[in-house]
Amino acid sequence: MAFEIQELPDIIRVVVLLNLSKGTTLQKPALKHRIDEVCTGYVCVDMSDVDKALNEMASDGLIHIDGGMVHLTDQGIKLGKEWQSLLLKKEPILEVVAGLVDGSITGLVVILSAFIAGLTVRAATFAALLTLGAVAITNFSSFLLGGITEDLADMLTLQNLMNYSLSDIPDKKERDKSLKLVKDLFTVLHREISRSNIVAAMVCGTTTFLAGIVPIAAYLMLPRPYDIILSLAIVATVVGVFLVRYRSRRTKVHWKVTLFETVAIVVLAALASLLIGGTA
Repeated sequence: MAFEIQELPDIIRVVVLLNLSKGTTLQKPALKHRIDEVCTGYVCVDMSDVDKALNEMASDGLIHIDGGMVHLTDQGIKLGKEWQSLLLKKEPILEVVAGLVDGSITGLVVILSAFIAGLTVRAATFAALLTLGAVAITNFSSFLLGGITEDLADMLTLQNLMNYSLSDIPDKKERDKSLKLVKDLFTVLHREISRSNIVAAMVCGTTTFLAGIVPIAAYLMLPRPYDIILSLAIVATVVGVFLVRYRSRRTKVHWKVTLFETVAIVVLAALASLLIGGTA
């Protein structure tokens, strides 16, 4: 099934994919009930519409129907996850990358600043908690407020595109059904998006704090010269292994390119922070 919404069965297929994408098995009446719930209590589709969509999905190799029980094939699960990523933003790329980068840079700057300035453990701990806490809270609020605004704008654009495609349906009854189902579907998705953004903000804030606090804790707890060696090694491992590997896998970019970009950004950001702090 292509990423194209042109008629009522296409919308029903999207709802089915979203409901079964976690490997769930449901009976046909249960799927019909899920669709009715999307319609906010108004039965906007008939069982014949559902059967038509399910038969098309079965012929496309997206579902198996066995004795009235419906579950997705491997191809259907893959497609369902793609629709989840498109509609519900459930691919944690930006928040994890931003958390690892900002946390690593903050930890690196705090460690180098404490080492160069010769701060005591108490002063370095206070500076670390203050700086890292501020960065983590900033990331949390940015992803929460900015993410909700951006995602809702994207959802509105996508809904308008679907409405435009569905407006060409010649049958008025089916066209009205389709537009009604899309409207109610996006009402449900708006609520899901808000919850997803809260989770994304928490993931980003937590990742930021952990990526920074671990090397800082190693620096504060170990004797010299092991403190600076191990803490910098932790930062290098997080940036050079975990962050690069994650970015490379999620963005489908070769790891060497991702490694060069990531190391360059972290080094430049850390140097700029140290220079600004030294001249302040």
